[in-house]
Amino acid sequence: MKQPTPFCDGMSRRDCLRLGTASLFGLGMNLPTLLQAAASQPSPRTSNEVSLIYLFLHGGLSTIDTFDLKPDAPAEFRGEFKPIATTVPGLQLCEHLPRLAQQAKRFSLIRSFRHHNSDHGAADHYMLTGYFPQAGFNPDLKPNNQRPAHGSIIARTLGPRGSVPPYVCLPKMHPSCGPSYLGAAAAPFVIDADPNAPRFSVPDVVPPPTLDAARLENRRAMLRQLDRFQRAAEGRIHAQAQSVSVFQQKAFDLMTSAEARKAFDIASESPRLRDEYGRNNLGQSCLMARRLVEAGVRAVTIDHSNWDTHDANFKTLKDPLLPALDAGLGTLLRDLAQRGLLEKTLVVVTGEFGRTPRINKNAGRDHWGPAFTVLLAGGGIQGGRVIGKSDPRAERPAEDPHGPEDLFATLFRQLGINPEEEFHTPEGRPVKIVNNGKVIDALL
Repeated sequence: MKQPTPFCDGMSRRDCLRLGTASLFGLGMNLPTLLQAAASQPSPRTSNEVSLIYLFLHGGLSTIDTFDLKPDAPAEFRGEFKPIATTVPGLQLCEHLPRLAQQAKRFSLIRSFRHHNSDHGAADHYMLTGYFPQAGFNPDLKPNNQRPAHGSIIARTLGPRGSVPPYVCLPKMHPSCGPSYLGAAAAPFVIDADPNAPRFSVPDVVPPPTLDAARLENRRAMLRQLDRFQRAAEGRIHAQAQSVSVFQQKAFDLMTSAEARKAFDIASESPRLRDEYGRNNLGQSCLMARRLVEAGVRAVTIDHSNWDTHDANFKTLKDPLLPALDAGLGTLLRDLAQRGLLEKTLVVVTGEFGRTPRINKNAGRDHWGPAFTVLLAGGGIQGGRVIGKSDPRAERPAEDPHGPEDLFATLFRQLGINPEEEFHTPEGRPVKIVNNGKVIDALL
């Protein structure tokens, strides 16, 4: 995989937690916390079958050049790209998104989205958790999530379906995508590998080629025999300590589960479909996300970097970013619909903010939180709609403004989670899943 390049603030684009054996094998937490997490694992809710794919364009997508072009604005604002028609009359997208334009009836755009921060770390946290960080937030700390990410809330509230994890991050984990005070039981399973790599495999899911599942079970049986004296000695320890075996069992179940191994086996897809998604990190991550929700994963977060286009914005977008987004996202929406999965899969596409309406001296655009566009599709979202609008230069919302709290209230509502529900921090303080968010009814 290409070596990550730094953001403008010096942070690495690969600011992620290398969880190694992922959440099922431990997160470096102390034993009491681990035991508490095991005890608090919820029973699955079966009344709602909607899953989530959250495509996070890390660095900040320039939505003035993609989803909300301003062809009548002065040259220093409108940029180099031309709008093209879509399958929805009156709705236009960037000329470099032709495949996505063909899927316009399947998605809607919030063109009046905004928040009050234009710094990577804080804005990342805001757009991944729905909470703006409090004083003392340090984006250099990893993890840096004061609040649980959307996927952790889904995992904690709804629980797993079958033997696949409820929450998966790929191809890496953003530092703000962790469980925060919800603990290990709500942590994501992290693939931490490029699905486009020729020898892609998921650590700790597929046993080594020389060790099939049957031999793995034999070794496990031998281990049980060797441990019998140790277990007798541990009988004097507090009975709650035995809960640690829950995590060992989950780890083993995942490794030997045919369902999980099949979900992660992207090589079983037809070469033609893989080509349509795009033979790149973003395209293959979108394909992997479809496979995961198809297998029962409730929440998949794709953290895709390199969207911080301070320099050569138009050249970088034209090649390689927008072709990869067009193929990956356009094919994902079509593929989900053809498989009957779109109504059961909510797709959200956003960066942490947009880009400045005025082009800078380096032919780039800088950070801009006051106005940008968020795309939503599936999961009960009505396609072909535009919610709100920005002003003639995309500097501010002109009407019907919405922010992260509203996005997450809508998201959780569609997944069957009450946004008003409360969790409790380790100190016992109640915290709402969403603070003062309003469901965006115009999307539904």
